Amino acid sequence: MPPLSAAEVADWRARLPRAFARTPAGRAAAGAGWSFFLLWLGLLLWWFDFSPARIANGLFGQQGVLTILRLMIPPSPGEQADQIFQGLGESVAMAFLGTVMAALVAIPLGVLGAANVVANRVLHFLVRRVFDTFRGVDVLIWALAYVRAVGLGPLAGVLAIFTADLFVLAKLFAEAIENADPKVAEGVRATGAGRLLVVRFGLVPEVMPVMLAQALYFFESNTRSAAILGVVGAGGIGLQIAERIRVRLWDEVLFIILMILLVVAAIDFASARIRVRLIGPR
Repeated sequence: MPPLSAAEVADWRARLPRAFARTPAGRAAAGAGWSFFLLWLGLLLWWFDFSPARIANGLFGQQGVLTILRLMIPPSPGEQADQIFQGLGESVAMAFLGTVMAALVAIPLGVLGAANVVANRVLHFLVRRVFDTFRGVDVLIWALAYVRAVGLGPLAGVLAIFTADLFVLAKLFAEAIENADPKVAEGVRATGAGRLLVVRFGLVPEVMPVMLAQALYFFESNTRSAAILGVVGAGGIGLQIAERIRVRLWDEVLFIILMILLVVAAIDFASARIRVRLIGPR
């Protein structure tokens, strides 16, 4: 291979990562940064008591993960299969009802949070900050609050999903409205329509397929979340899982997990087909 010319060497040096072109002071600063990162990582591992002996005991001990996996096989519905399928149906119903309620209420909130609809920047800023504040609260926190407020059962789960999804969907809907083609709204406005009619006939129909696709995705995600909400008493299949883990019926736990995976896969398949019909293939 012939040697590279001076121009080619300069070109290759220009393509090298910036880390190779740092000055000695820059390399020292980078080394100090990496040293701090490794020190912080080591402190966290020490704080949480990570040790090879503890991990090995958790994997291979008498009550370790491998022992539990052996007890899970073969999966079995047990003697109360009707309760399992009832809990699955309850979880799907909770996810569906909570998602539908959140999506319906999020549409007007999303309109209020769109900058191309609300001209007042102060109002737009305040609405967006409300979205950011409430969407930072996890659905499990809402579930615990609603269990305390309305008692155990699926109602608390539905309200938790509704509240957790409402402000996230509102933010997504607002961004979808902001990204809409302004020409449609301008055409409606040119007919003499007011602001409300422009939003109704110029913006909402254009972004409605995107909103429906996002709501379908949240329904799929909430089906998994609803399976966890039962652990804290908010109804659904999670209660069945918690009870069987408590009495160590691991074969029934695996059966429930497989049923959840099948239900989520079926919902994902149906949602994907509906999304293709609404917004076309990717």
